[in-house]
Amino acid sequence: MTTTLAIANQKGGVAKTTSVASIGAALAELGQSVLLVDLDPQACLTFSLGIDPEDLEISVHQVLTQRIDPTQVVIETEDGVALMPATIELARAEADLLTRTGREHVLRGMLEDLAERNASYDWILLDCPPSLGVLTVAALTAADGVLIPLQCETLSHRGVGQLLDTVHDVRRFTNRDLAVWGVLPTLYDGRTTHSRTVLETIAETYDLDVVEPPIPKTIKFAEAPAAGRSILATSRSSKGAQAYREVARNLLARASRDRQV
Repeated sequence: MTTTLAIANQKGGVAKTTSVASIGAALAELGQSVLLVDLDPQACLTFSLGIDPEDLEISVHQVLTQRIDPTQVVIETEDGVALMPATIELARAEADLLTRTGREHVLRGMLEDLAERNASYDWILLDCPPSLGVLTVAALTAADGVLIPLQCETLSHRGVGQLLDTVHDVRRFTNRDLAVWGVLPTLYDGRTTHSRTVLETIAETYDLDVVEPPIPKTIKFAEAPAAGRSILATSRSSKGAQAYREVARNLLARASRDRQV
């Protein structure tokens, strides 16, 4: 069975794309087959995995708007995960899809098409754009669960309520089985009282689970995209890499429990 997880937060700079790449690589290390889908027109996930978006002739944009065969777009990466890349063309997708009937289901249809073509994966991670537009709603409609990366700073909390409102609407209208898997604390600096206080109040503020461990703040994350790899490849023994490995193990355990229910 495939577990489809949307990683979403409309606020930028919360290590969302870093989390998608790192969790994907960590799941691959655990023997899972993983597909990452870049839904951000900035194509940061695509670039960070060593692929120049400007060199691509087709991407997820053509799959969503022109309904081309999705298997033609999938690229195997050095981190052991498959990637459905994005290009700047994806910025037009919001407008292209606005007038389409059933636009909220376009991504779910794409994933079903993949499965029908025997391109099956244990995990599909959806890197949502930093907005609550059509693509994010489509990702939430296609997902089994949503994981919310949240920077351990007070200002980063703003907007999480809006995202949860969107999740509520998606549950009502397009995907009533969507589960909130919790908040993933990122950019955590355990040396500061502020970071520790924010971490302690996340669960009670939003009444959400906190996916552990918190991801530490480290320059190693900034160095990884330049190498076109995840931190698990560029700094294998770093605290950041180890934290994402533990997060991946916890997510895998959660998925196993859900399947047994």
